[in-house]
Amino acid sequence: MTNPFIIPSVVQQSERLASGYYPLARGAELQNSFAQVFSRHLGLLAAGGTFEARSLLVTGHSGSGKTAEISAMLKRFNESNTPLPDGKVAKFGHCLLEAQGTWKDLGRKTLHALGYPITAKTKRTQFEIWQLVITQAKKQGVIGIHYDEAQHILRGKQDKDMLPVLDAFKTLMKSTDWPLMLILSGVPELSDYVEQERQLDRLLTRVHFQEIDLSSPSRRTPEDYTVLNDIVGSYAIAADLAVDDDLRTEDFLHRLATAGAFRWGLVIDLVLDAVGQATLRTPGNLSMGDFVLAWCEKTGMNQLATPFTHDGYETMWTCPDFVPPQVLV
Repeated sequence: MTNPFIIPSVVQQSERLASGYYPLARGAELQNSFAQVFSRHLGLLAAGGTFEARSLLVTGHSGSGKTAEISAMLKRFNESNTPLPDGKVAKFGHCLLEAQGTWKDLGRKTLHALGYPITAKTKRTQFEIWQLVITQAKKQGVIGIHYDEAQHILRGKQDKDMLPVLDAFKTLMKSTDWPLMLILSGVPELSDYVEQERQLDRLLTRVHFQEIDLSSPSRRTPEDYTVLNDIVGSYAIAADLAVDDDLRTEDFLHRLATAGAFRWGLVIDLVLDAVGQATLRTPGNLSMGDFVLAWCEKTGMNQLATPFTHDGYETMWTCPDFVPPQVLV
């Protein structure tokens, strides 16, 4: 019996693309920074004694694809079965932070990420909570934690409330028993918050995700045009779709970048949504209309007023204050 809530073509396309990952150059740069920090960490663990862990601060605007890039890297790391000097397999944890929270909420979330249950009403002190984090991490071979959207727990706080949270991050990195590497990721303002704790700041390696750049000082085609074209083609091929000729032009690629606010993560999401639209009809081709529909479903705007259809798209959407609605979700 046919299920009215299932569209088989969309299910198949989603399953096929779920493992898809377009390897942008920044991914290699991120992995290289991580490898340097981890290799130092591994060497110091082997040497024994106490040391301060180094960490990464990864920043970029909303929709730049930080979470996807870091998650893909840590998935590869956790699957690499890298041995630690004590014989355990190295693992890296993940923790998504929220807009409201204290050092105690941070500790509770970290323990949950390590699989250790603790309630919000715990009477443990700050020292006890973080010592418990260190103990659990060491037992499990967890050498670091990724704190995603780290600006949320710091934004809007007075110094007296912000500094204990920053101090908690520092405590994990400076533990004499099991120093933890951290990846703090978030929007650019996160860097300003971190600078308020100088000891923490000096232990961080900064990685910033740049936006799409289609400006060119010469008549040579900018590299990002080529990357955009490859992204569209790669996901279309993965879904067994032919690409219409008008999607191979610089004009379309500039419109695509504009629709994604010149942010790689948003552009990739838009391409995936357009591919999804294409799978709902025949013949099997990816067309301009698919991008128009994908944009309108994301933004709620009229099909006549999109970056793909409007003649004045550059003045309407390529402005410093424009942020497409999907960024705000």
